[in-house]
Amino acid sequence: MAVLLALLGAPCLLFLGVGLWVICSCFFTVDIPVGIGHPVKLRVLHCAFQLFVAWGMILEKLRICSMPQFLHFVHDLPPIIKDPDVVVTDLLFGTIPVKLYQPRRTSRSLRPGILLFHGGGAIVGSFSKSPPLRPSLRYRLAPQHRFPVPIRDCFVAATHFLKSLDMYGVDPARVVVCGDSAGGGVAAAACQKFMDRSDLPKIRAQLLIYPTLQVLDYQLPSFQQNKNVPLITLDFAFLCMSYYLDVSPQWKNEILKGAHMPAQVWEKYRKWLDPENIPERFKKRGYRQVARAPLNEAAYLETDLLLDLLNSPMLAEDEVVSRFPEACIVSCEYDILRDNSLLYKKRLEGLGVPVTWHHMEDGFHGALNTLGMGCLQVPCATRILRVMVQFIKGL
Repeated sequence: MAVLLALLGAPCLLFLGVGLWVICSCFFTVDIPVGIGHPVKLRVLHCAFQLFVAWGMILEKLRICSMPQFLHFVHDLPPIIKDPDVVVTDLLFGTIPVKLYQPRRTSRSLRPGILLFHGGGAIVGSFSKSPPLRPSLRYRLAPQHRFPVPIRDCFVAATHFLKSLDMYGVDPARVVVCGDSAGGGVAAAACQKFMDRSDLPKIRAQLLIYPTLQVLDYQLPSFQQNKNVPLITLDFAFLCMSYYLDVSPQWKNEILKGAHMPAQVWEKYRKWLDPENIPERFKKRGYRQVARAPLNEAAYLETDLLLDLLNSPMLAEDEVVSRFPEACIVSCEYDILRDNSLLYKKRLEGLGVPVTWHHMEDGFHGALNTLGMGCLQVPCATRILRVMVQFIKGL
């Protein structure tokens, strides 16, 4: 009995010890920018997130499950919030699980259709925790399913939906692709994927919430300013990318310093990624232009997927981007991905694509995920949701 208790007690003590270490190292030491305005909430969220990541890393080292698998398990533990005015149907679009959200009240006219691609860095996230838009897709995730499996799942399900709009009472002239974080990048890539499909309805608009639009350049002002700001730090964002694209962590420094691409690649994309395209007011919190390190050819050979337009949709040629649908973009000040949105906005506008832009001065990456968290819900999450609803209603 004593041996059994010892075997059971040791893991418990380990997990408790890790919990105390995370609380001491994260809750009291993390630097929350003054502009966020609700530092205690963010400290609690950051502490909980880092605790789950730490536990996940331990389980991964023990070869019980991967860290992303553990995060996904924890993410799906809270009960789903049900709305009596919404009918939720579980479907399969091809082989992809989908939740279809429809208003309970019937309508004589066709409604807009929203394809929602959830965020989570392609390693975590769930359609069951997404805002009640229709439909939300459960694509397969890394590290079990690396690029391009997750994004192909999204395209397969999207194709199925676009071919079946009449079944769901959707107006084919008002189909919106929507996503947050990594899901926002998928939504932008979908605009390019389906623009030449004459057999499918045209996508009416793209609704992007702090989207991942390029994974090539990590020296933009927002990466420097917000690299340690919760919830998604630069280190964790790189970890997600390495899981998804199967990039070895050994190349982290080369990628962050720009040594993973030859000079001709940087020159090609400079006109779209140049920090000079970012308004000066977004550089006031600190920005120092750093010369890119010399090319590391081994890193270049291992990271060529960063140039794939499915991973960096904002790097498509002008003749392609100019045909993108109308966009609504939401950016957050305290987000490492902020400048992706600013550069994408400028590029779309320069090519004549209508853009509606909303910037959350007190926002941070992942703020939308606090919806439904009670006392931990942050004000900008409600504002982001309101922006989404108003944009869709205005189409």
